[in-house]
Amino acid sequence: MSAPAVVRRPAQPVAPKTASPRRLQPVTAPATRRKPKLAYALVAFAGALLIGGVQIALSLAITQDSFTLAGLSSQQRELDLQASALQEELLGLSSPQELATDAAALGMVVAGSPSYLRLSDGAVFGTGAGADWNSTVDPNGAGAVSNALITPPPAAEEAAADGDADAPTSGQDLPPAITDGLPSPTTH
Repeated sequence: MSAPAVVRRPAQPVAPKTASPRRLQPVTAPATRRKPKLAYALVAFAGALLIGGVQIALSLAITQDSFTLAGLSSQQRELDLQASALQEELLGLSSPQELATDAAALGMVVAGSPSYLRLSDGAVFGTGAGADWNSTVDPNGAGAVSNALITPPPAAEEAAADGDADAPTSGQDLPPAITDGLPSPTTH
């Protein structure tokens, strides 16, 4: 009915374990120290110099390549500008106004109405008359529209005619170049 009583026994002290004897012993004489080999030091120093030299050479090669690339990019930009200018000049020279002017300079005239030839029997349809020496279209007349692609700017034309190398290309006055800081006004 009732639970049996548990009896506690007093804890008995545990006997301490005996420590093992120490293995350390005092040194009687210092050990002789070996000298480092000079060859190992020289090999390590030469290796460090070789690595540094290779890094410098690679850096110079990369830098040289970037300068070459910049020069080629600049050259490509100039060539693109020249190609654009030549394309614009070609557009101007192939314009109908320029072609009509060149044809008139060669003595070609514009006929009035067209005539047609039937090849089967050689019959001519239309007026059948040739063009007279007076053209019906004057490309350089009063009604001609100026074409900026074929008309050079007047300033460049005058400079080329005069042969002046130091003629200003634009009418704009530029400020003086600043060489020694900001310019100061002259005072008395």
